[in-house]
Amino acid sequence: MGKMHLEYLEENNIYVCANCHAHLTHIRELISKGFKGKGGKAYLFDRVVNVKSGPKEERLLLSGVHIVCDLFCRGCNSEVGWKYELAYEESQKYKEGKTILEKVQISKHFWTE
Repeated sequence: MGKMHLEYLEENNIYVCANCHAHLTHIRELISKGFKGKGGKAYLFDRVVNVKSGPKEERLLLSGVHIVCDLFCRGCNSEVGWKYELAYEESQKYKEGKTILEKVQISKHFWTE
């Protein structure tokens, strides 16, 4: 197996994998902190890096039925959340292409220079 290449965010105020500290996203990508995940609180983000997708599946969530795929950290293979692929209800379409990261699976790395 070849060397794992991870993307590094060269900015302040990022979220990382709680297990291996691989960079996942920047705070400016945060859309909402008002979501629930498998393990409790979860955050909705517009864009994330250093994740790989599991298979797409239809899943009944609190907001209805969606097509989603679980997301795994590229650094350590921990499950960190899921990506919304398709929302059936018109009111949920804004989630398509967006990512949920579970709060228990991420850590904040905020600093100032």
